[in-house]
Amino acid sequence: MSQLSDASASESRTAIHWLAVLLVVATGAIHVYAGLVEGRIPVLLAGVGFFGGIGLFLVDFRRPLLYLAGVVYTAVQFPLWYVAKAGEFTAIGYVDKAVQVVLVVTLLYLYWRRRTTTGRGRGSPNV
Repeated sequence: MSQLSDASASESRTAIHWLAVLLVVATGAIHVYAGLVEGRIPVLLAGVGFFGGIGLFLVDFRRPLLYLAGVVYTAVQFPLWYVAKAGEFTAIGYVDKAVQVVLVVTLLYLYWRRRTTTGRGRGSPNV
């Protein structure tokens, strides 16, 4: 079986998919910017990781797994941010965390919708 999903690569994406992409672009750009400005390579790499996720999404690479990986990848950033900033929180940091909360909720919704529309989640195109 191919690494790509069973759905065709040209499968249409809904507005909620594009909302998720927009949120990932936003948080990825914030991380790349902050990583460059603050000289924090791990923050920069986190941003690059978000853009890698967009690439996987656009080629329809195992979407349900990608949704869950995105939830974990994004959620892990909350405690890391809290520890790394330790009282030096900025407005851009709060904006980024707000974007990430919406992203996590969006990804969970997409995963839930995928599971409920396909029964057990097997044998039909990815949502």
